[in-house]
Amino acid sequence: MAIEAIAVDIDGTITDNERKICISAIEALRKAESKGIPTTIVTGNVVNYAYAAEVLIGCSGGLVAENGGIVFKEGENDNEVETMVERDFVSSAEKHLKERLGDKFDKHASHDNMYRLTETVFYKTLDKKELEEALNDFKYLNQLEIYDSGFALHITDKRVNKGTSLRYLYERNGINMENVMAIGDSQNDEDFLKEVGYKIAVGNADDKLKEISTYVCEKNFGDGVAEAIEKFAL
Repeated sequence: MAIEAIAVDIDGTITDNERKICISAIEALRKAESKGIPTTIVTGNVVNYAYAAEVLIGCSGGLVAENGGIVFKEGENDNEVETMVERDFVSSAEKHLKERLGDKFDKHASHDNMYRLTETVFYKTLDKKELEEALNDFKYLNQLEIYDSGFALHITDKRVNKGTSLRYLYERNGINMENVMAIGDSQNDEDFLKEVGYKIAVGNADDKLKEISTYVCEKNFGDGVAEAIEKFAL
């Protein structure tokens, strides 16, 4: 069965553990594009960062940012960013955490939170267990998801994830999810790998992600992305 589209995470997938983009991944994604296979960025990063990556790499399939909170594709929705969920529960969680964490909130909060429309993020200088304990008595806790991307801790709204928003984007563009190849490395990639027919984990991926994948790359990071694209798409 032919691959109709490729969806790929950024951090730890097309980049290495220092967040440097792998040239091999860029080359492979461009090869796929040249064969008429649209590629989509699916990330926990803010939309402006994701858009820059999309343009510089040469991806034409749009993007999913903030772990599903944001969808964007040029030429659609009057070229405006689509916010997939209101920020009400996340904003309440922020207020709660400021009270519980005190000075630690500003110390560990991500500098790009000012650009985030649907979630809030902390650097991994804050232990995930401490974050979870601080939210333990939050009244809307069951409305939240805490993702460890390997690079940061993301507090998101459970009503959306990378998978639901990728499906929304692709179904609108007439792409069959069974013919999509998704490539990731960490916990927050499970949601969109589960939605597609070709589930790919790069060699450095979390064990849990490898367990749900249909193929685990021998190579790490962007070299793994290139390996998967050459094997299944090209």
